[in-house]
Amino acid sequence: MMNHQEKALELFKNKFQCSQAVFAAFAAELGVDETTALKISSGFGGGMCCGEVCGAVAGALMAIGLKYGHAQVHDSESKNSTNQKVMEMVSQFKSVNGSIICRELLGYDLTDKRELAVINEKNLFTVFCPKMVASAVDIAETII
Repeated sequence: MMNHQEKALELFKNKFQCSQAVFAAFAAELGVDETTALKISSGFGGGMCCGEVCGAVAGALMAIGLKYGHAQVHDSESKNSTNQKVMEMVSQFKSVNGSIICRELLGYDLTDKRELAVINEKNLFTVFCPKMVASAVDIAETII
């Protein structure tokens, strides 16, 4: 059986987005089938296709929310606990990788056609992004 990182990297290699790979790697054990997880997380890759928050981080935050998130109006304890775990995830990812922003991590803005061409020329989506997927999974594992 594959561990979370192996599962996430396999999904990413199979052309799922970083957000999908990370979230789906945790989904089954958190009570969500893989197809549903892939659909839910499909809009968050590439920093929501805008170079914003790294999709790998977004996928990890979805998993954290699914495990710990509050779902009752007056459950401030779960809300506060989840927020703390989110801040821990973000802080650790920034500490390890320098940022949580996709365009800062890549060093290029994927919304700019010329810069996207450089990203593709340098194969950053296949060479660099798997490192972000692995990092997000590793950090999320310590929190989840």
